[in-house]
Amino acid sequence: MSNWILGLTGGIGAGKTLVSNHLASLDIDIVDADIIAREVVAIGSEGLDKIVTRFGQDILLPDGALDRAKLREIIFSDIEHKTWLNNLLHPLIRQSITSQLANATSPYVVLSAPLLFENQLDALCHHTLLVDVPVEVQITRTSARDIVSKEQVKSIIAAQMPREEKRQSADSILNNHRDIDTVLAELEEFHETFLKLAATSKR
Repeated sequence: MSNWILGLTGGIGAGKTLVSNHLASLDIDIVDADIIAREVVAIGSEGLDKIVTRFGQDILLPDGALDRAKLREIIFSDIEHKTWLNNLLHPLIRQSITSQLANATSPYVVLSAPLLFENQLDALCHHTLLVDVPVEVQITRTSARDIVSKEQVKSIIAAQMPREEKRQSADSILNNHRDIDTVLAELEEFHETFLKLAATSKR
Protein backbone atom coordinates (compact mmCIF):
# COMPACT_ATOMS: atom_id res chain seq x y z
CA MET A 1 0.00 0.00 0.00
CA SER A 2 1.81 3.14 -1.20
CA ASN A 3 -0.60 5.81 0.10
CA TRP A 4 0.36 7.78 3.22
CA ILE A 5 -2.31 6.97 5.81
CA LEU A 6 -3.47 9.12 8.71
CA GLY A 7 -5.32 7.23 11.42
CA LEU A 8 -8.03 9.46 12.91
CA THR A 9 -9.70 8.51 16.17
CA GLY A 10 -11.47 9.94 19.20
CA GLY A 11 -13.82 8.87 21.93
CA ILE A 12 -17.58 9.22 21.61
CA GLY A 13 -18.58 12.89 21.47
CA ALA A 14 -15.00 14.08 20.92
CA GLY A 15 -15.75 15.58 17.49
CA LYS A 16 -14.05 13.13 15.14
CA THR A 17 -16.77 13.70 12.51
CA LEU A 18 -16.12 17.46 12.52
CA VAL A 19 -12.46 16.75 11.76
CA SER A 20 -13.07 14.15 9.04
CA ASN A 21 -15.68 16.39 7.37
CA HIS A 22 -13.27 19.33 7.34
CA LEU A 23 -10.46 17.23 5.88
CA ALA A 24 -12.90 15.92 3.26
CA SER A 25 -13.71 19.55 2.36
CA LEU A 26 -9.96 19.95 1.68
CA ASP A 27 -10.22 17.09 -0.88
CA ILE A 28 -8.72 14.43 1.36
CA ASP A 29 -10.17 10.93 0.89
CA ILE A 30 -11.80 9.50 4.02
CA VAL A 31 -12.13 5.77 4.71
CA ASP A 32 -14.69 5.46 7.52
CA ALA A 33 -14.55 2.20 9.50
CA ASP A 34 -18.06 2.81 10.92
CA ILE A 35 -19.57 3.02 7.42
CA ILE A 36 -17.68 -0.10 6.32
CA ALA A 37 -18.91 -1.98 9.42
CA ARG A 38 -22.48 -1.25 8.27
CA GLU A 39 -21.73 -2.15 4.63
CA VAL A 40 -20.40 -5.63 5.44
CA VAL A 41 -23.78 -6.58 6.98
CA ALA A 42 -25.98 -4.74 4.45
CA ILE A 43 -28.82 -6.54 2.64
CA GLY A 44 -27.33 -8.99 0.12
CA SER A 45 -23.89 -9.06 1.77
CA GLU A 46 -21.90 -12.19 2.60
CA GLY A 47 -21.74 -11.05 6.22
CA LEU A 48 -25.51 -10.80 6.61
CA ASP A 49 -26.07 -14.17 4.90
CA LYS A 50 -23.76 -15.88 7.42
CA ILE A 51 -25.41 -14.11 10.37
CA VAL A 52 -28.86 -15.30 9.19
CA THR A 53 -27.54 -18.85 8.75
CA ARG A 54 -26.34 -18.85 12.37
CA PHE A 55 -29.15 -16.96 14.12
CA GLY A 56 -32.15 -17.51 11.83
CA GLN A 57 -34.60 -15.16 10.09
CA ASP A 58 -35.61 -13.63 13.45
CA ILE A 59 -32.39 -11.62 13.34
CA LEU A 60 -33.85 -9.55 10.46
CA LEU A 61 -36.17 -6.55 10.47
CA PRO A 62 -39.33 -6.72 8.30
CA ASP A 63 -37.47 -5.02 5.41
CA GLY A 64 -34.74 -7.69 5.44
CA ALA A 65 -32.10 -5.53 7.13
CA LEU A 66 -30.15 -6.68 10.18
CA ASP A 67 -31.90 -6.07 13.51
CA ARG A 68 -28.87 -4.55 15.25
CA ALA A 69 -30.60 -4.24 18.61
CA LYS A 70 -31.47 -7.94 18.63
CA LEU A 71 -27.97 -8.95 17.54
CA ARG A 72 -26.47 -6.72 20.26
CA GLU A 73 -28.63 -8.47 22.88
CA ILE A 74 -27.49 -11.90 21.68
CA ILE A 75 -23.76 -11.16 21.65
CA PHE A 76 -23.78 -9.38 25.01
CA SER A 77 -25.38 -12.40 26.64
CA ASP A 78 -23.17 -15.05 25.01
CA ILE A 79 -19.40 -14.75 24.67
CA GLU A 80 -19.27 -17.61 22.15
CA HIS A 81 -21.66 -15.76 19.80
CA LYS A 82 -19.66 -12.55 20.27
CA THR A 83 -16.40 -14.32 19.39
CA TRP A 84 -18.00 -15.93 16.33
CA LEU A 85 -19.33 -12.55 15.14
CA ASN A 86 -15.98 -10.81 15.63
CA ASN A 87 -14.20 -13.60 13.75
CA LEU A 88 -16.67 -13.16 10.88
CA LEU A 89 -16.79 -9.37 10.66
CA HIS A 90 -13.28 -8.19 11.52
CA PRO A 91 -11.62 -9.81 8.45
CA LEU A 92 -14.40 -8.49 6.17
CA ILE A 93 -14.04 -4.98 7.60
CA ARG A 94 -10.24 -5.02 7.39
CA GLN A 95 -10.33 -6.33 3.81
CA SER A 96 -12.64 -3.48 2.76
CA ILE A 97 -10.57 -0.91 4.65
CA THR A 98 -7.28 -1.97 3.02
CA SER A 99 -8.92 -2.00 -0.42
CA GLN A 100 -10.33 1.53 0.00
CA LEU A 101 -7.04 2.84 1.41
CA ALA A 102 -5.14 1.42 -1.58
CA ASN A 103 -7.58 3.00 -4.04
CA ALA A 104 -7.45 6.50 -2.52
CA THR A 105 -6.14 9.22 -4.83
CA SER A 106 -5.74 12.25 -2.53
CA PRO A 107 -2.26 13.41 -1.33
CA TYR A 108 -2.85 11.39 1.83
CA VAL A 109 -5.81 9.33 3.02
CA VAL A 110 -7.60 9.29 6.38
CA LEU A 111 -8.67 6.09 8.11
CA SER A 112 -11.35 7.22 10.56
CA ALA A 113 -12.09 4.65 13.28
CA PRO A 114 -13.41 5.11 16.83
CA LEU A 115 -11.60 1.91 17.89
CA LEU A 116 -8.41 2.56 15.90
CA PHE A 117 -6.08 1.45 18.72
CA GLU A 118 -8.40 -1.15 20.25
CA ASN A 119 -8.70 -3.02 16.92
CA GLN A 120 -5.00 -2.54 16.02
CA LEU A 121 -5.95 -0.53 12.92
CA ASP A 122 -3.19 1.93 13.81
CA ALA A 123 -0.81 -0.73 12.41
CA LEU A 124 -2.07 0.27 8.93
CA CYS A 125 -1.23 3.96 9.49
CA HIS A 126 1.86 6.12 9.09
CA HIS A 127 0.65 8.64 11.69
CA THR A 128 -2.25 8.86 14.15
CA LEU A 129 -4.31 11.89 15.21
CA LEU A 130 -6.49 11.78 18.33
CA VAL A 131 -9.40 14.22 18.61
CA ASP A 132 -9.59 14.73 22.35
CA VAL A 133 -11.92 16.34 24.89
CA PRO A 134 -12.29 15.85 28.67
CA VAL A 135 -14.62 13.01 29.68
CA GLU A 136 -17.17 15.47 31.13
CA VAL A 137 -17.43 17.13 27.69
CA GLN A 138 -17.89 13.72 26.03
CA ILE A 139 -20.77 12.94 28.39
CA THR A 140 -22.50 16.31 27.98
CA ARG A 141 -22.17 16.39 24.17
CA THR A 142 -23.23 12.80 23.58
CA SER A 143 -26.22 12.80 25.93
CA ALA A 144 -27.49 16.00 24.25
CA ARG A 145 -26.79 14.78 20.68
CA ASP A 146 -28.07 11.22 20.95
CA ILE A 147 -30.76 11.87 23.59
CA VAL A 148 -29.42 9.12 25.85
CA SER A 149 -28.81 9.15 29.59
CA LYS A 150 -25.46 10.21 31.01
CA GLU A 151 -25.20 6.74 32.59
CA GLN A 152 -25.45 5.12 29.13
CA VAL A 153 -22.74 7.42 27.79
CA LYS A 154 -20.51 6.60 30.77
CA SER A 155 -20.89 2.86 30.10
CA ILE A 156 -19.91 3.37 26.43
CA ILE A 157 -16.84 5.38 27.48
CA ALA A 158 -15.92 2.72 30.06
CA ALA A 159 -15.92 0.04 27.33
CA GLN A 160 -13.36 1.97 25.25
CA MET A 161 -9.64 2.43 25.79
CA PRO A 162 -9.05 4.91 28.66
CA ARG A 163 -8.54 8.50 27.52
CA GLU A 164 -5.02 8.76 28.95
CA GLU A 165 -3.96 5.56 27.19
CA LYS A 166 -5.26 6.94 23.88
CA ARG A 167 -3.36 10.18 24.45
CA GLN A 168 -0.16 8.21 25.01
CA SER A 169 -0.75 6.04 21.93
CA ALA A 170 -1.46 8.89 19.48
CA ASP A 171 1.27 10.60 17.45
CA SER A 172 -0.62 13.92 17.47
CA ILE A 173 -3.52 15.29 19.55
CA LEU A 174 -6.13 17.87 18.53
CA ASN A 175 -7.82 19.35 21.59
CA ASN A 176 -11.45 19.92 20.58
CA HIS A 177 -12.87 21.60 23.69
CA ARG A 178 -12.02 25.09 22.42
CA ASP A 179 -13.94 27.36 20.06
CA ILE A 180 -14.42 25.90 16.59
CA ASP A 181 -12.33 28.54 14.76
CA THR A 182 -9.30 27.76 16.93
CA VAL A 183 -9.75 24.02 16.45
CA LEU A 184 -10.10 24.26 12.66
CA ALA A 185 -7.10 26.61 12.41
CA GLU A 186 -4.96 24.05 14.25
CA LEU A 187 -6.40 21.26 12.11
CA GLU A 188 -5.33 23.14 8.96
CA GLU A 189 -1.81 23.38 10.40
CA PHE A 190 -1.86 19.62 10.96
CA HIS A 191 -3.14 19.21 7.39
CA GLU A 192 -0.14 21.13 6.00
CA THR A 193 2.19 18.95 8.08
CA PHE A 194 0.52 15.77 6.82
CA LEU A 195 0.82 16.96 3.20
CA LYS A 196 4.57 17.44 3.72
CA LEU A 197 4.99 14.06 5.44
CA ALA A 198 3.07 12.34 2.64
CA ALA A 199 5.11 14.08 -0.06
CA THR A 200 8.38 13.17 1.67
CA SER A 201 7.40 9.50 2.02
CA LYS A 202 6.70 9.22 -1.73
CA ARG A 203 10.09 10.47 -2.85
